[in-house]
Amino acid sequence: MTEPWPVTDLDPVRRLHALADGIRAAHVTEAYVDAPYERVWSLLSDLEGTFGQVVPDMERLRVVRRQGERVEALARSRYGMRARLRGVQRPGWCWLQSRFLLIGVAATPDGPGTRVAFTGGVRLPTRAALIPLGVRREGSRSVRRLTALL
Repeated sequence: MTEPWPVTDLDPVRRLHALADGIRAAHVTEAYVDAPYERVWSLLSDLEGTFGQVVPDMERLRVVRRQGERVEALARSRYGMRARLRGVQRPGWCWLQSRFLLIGVAATPDGPGTRVAFTGGVRLPTRAALIPLGVRREGSRSVRRLTALL
């Protein structure tokens, strides 16, 4: 009789770290936020509303199609760039990407508060890599903006 393989389930923040580890020049900004998970995730999951107030570069994001946890959205940055993002949004998790852009956000309960994580940036279309300019700064700004909204 063979023993079953061990199974583990990563929380959304750890999953974000694991995916970002496979992308050259990606950086994950992680922080503890002193607010309940439900409140934090309600702000982060509102793609057409408060999400743009949290993610510094996002001027507008409009969901054009949603099928279960699959999402397709049109994004416009504060600098005028546009992207058609496709990805997955589920409780505590949002991963959206286009040919040139990647946005990853995760949250998980941590005692009375919430651990959050952000990653993203401009993608190099032919490789699993991000252009490293401003990635760390944008993550820190996202944490500050989220905290201010709470």
